[in-house]
Amino acid sequence: MAFSAEKSGFEDWLPTMAERLGGEGLIGELCNGFNLLMNREKGVIDFESLKRNAAALGLGDLSDEDLRSMLREGDFDGDGALNQMEFCVLMFRLSPELMEESWFLLEEALHQEFKDFC
Repeated sequence: MAFSAEKSGFEDWLPTMAERLGGEGLIGELCNGFNLLMNREKGVIDFESLKRNAAALGLGDLSDEDLRSMLREGDFDGDGALNQMEFCVLMFRLSPELMEESWFLLEEALHQEFKDFC
């Protein structure tokens, strides 16, 4: 079962943050968010650290299964936790508007790069 941002009542603030902060500022804020959520001893976000900090994120009403599902959704290396890169990728994946814009920018870049080959 994948985590559903819509089901959780998640409000997507990433596009607004990206617009106001720019790319570097947004990445900096994501890093700050990671640092807030991570288990200091392990240097990753694990279930315990996510559960402990869920209320501060407005996710206090999520079930343990929803929190575990969030971790699984972003855990690319299968270690049961999120490192900083996995966390940042997950935040972008949970932002439909940013994902849509990213695809648009990729298509534009590819079109420009290969316009002479078509």
